[in-house]
Amino acid sequence: MKAIAVKPRNPNSVHLADLPKPRVTDVPNGRGVLVKVLKVGVDATDREINDGLYGNPPPGYDFLVLGHESFGIVEEVGPSVRHVKPGDYVTCTVRRPGTSIFDRIGRSDITSEETYFERGINLLHGYLTEYYVDDAEFVVRVPPALKHLGVLSEPMSVADKAIQQVYEAQKRLLVWEPKIAYVTGAGQIGLLVTLILRLRGVEVFTIARGAKPSLKAEIAEAYGATYVSTQSMSLTELAKHTGKPDLIIEATGNSAIAFEAMSVLGHNGAIVWTSITGGQRKVEVATDSINLNWVLGNKLLLGSVNANYRHFESGISDLAQGEIFYPGVTQRILTTPVNGLDNYQEMMRQLVDSKEALKVYVNVAEG
Repeated sequence: MKAIAVKPRNPNSVHLADLPKPRVTDVPNGRGVLVKVLKVGVDATDREINDGLYGNPPPGYDFLVLGHESFGIVEEVGPSVRHVKPGDYVTCTVRRPGTSIFDRIGRSDITSEETYFERGINLLHGYLTEYYVDDAEFVVRVPPALKHLGVLSEPMSVADKAIQQVYEAQKRLLVWEPKIAYVTGAGQIGLLVTLILRLRGVEVFTIARGAKPSLKAEIAEAYGATYVSTQSMSLTELAKHTGKPDLIIEATGNSAIAFEAMSVLGHNGAIVWTSITGGQRKVEVATDSINLNWVLGNKLLLGSVNANYRHFESGISDLAQGEIFYPGVTQRILTTPVNGLDNYQEMMRQLVDSKEALKVYVNVAEG
């Protein structure tokens, strides 16, 4: 069975590996679900693992199969599985439980352990292969009507979790109804966050470097947001124009922007950082001013990463609502298909070199 893999910590080691086809009985207690992989999305995480920045292979292997954004069709289930059946379209969560209290209550997405287990990222093989098997606990159904968007289920779960977490955290205020939100970054996460906030009725300003006209701007504005290029207006200038935002979702992957956003947030507001920066960049920050204004303004900074089963379900629900309110818009995110596992070099080239690729994904099989 073919699989796209890397040798973690060895830069540019992406290659085609061979694995035995899994069996539904590989999962104990009759809870196995065997899935034929149809599509797998790839992103900066896969690129950075191939750059050798992080990741570890599963025990007993010297390679790690990439891919944490899965979409497939169920081929076989164990006798204890009830919520999916052969022929169902499914996606699968990414992180698997460790031993912390959070892992034991189904919240491995907020594990307190330093060592974490994530398919395609750390210590577990990913989905860029022909078949995978997993415990039914982690397999999430995708409606047939959303088959064309199924490969966005994982990034949508991350976006949905970020929004859910900030609304939960802001219950500290007893009353919080954000009117204006800034979304910094117009990659897949930024655009999906834009969609979710528009579904909640929030006025959204989606902010990115690129000038209009652009595909990112067209998608954001098709969701009813206002697209702003930082080439023409800084965050500070924008805040003077709109009033300070109640909520900022940071999704640029740029730590300087993440800290700059702290200076424009409104009173009682919240920022959610969703991007991970792996470099050594340093910027000067007005720490006294931020300290003063954040304490006096009762402001909140929240980090959000990964997602669990319920975030996948709510994300899929929001994808469905998005198709009702903004038909055909979300599909435009899926810009760059790569056909077949054999084309792994082209997949990585698109991730590294292409400036036009908003979302790269691999068509593994028909179904």
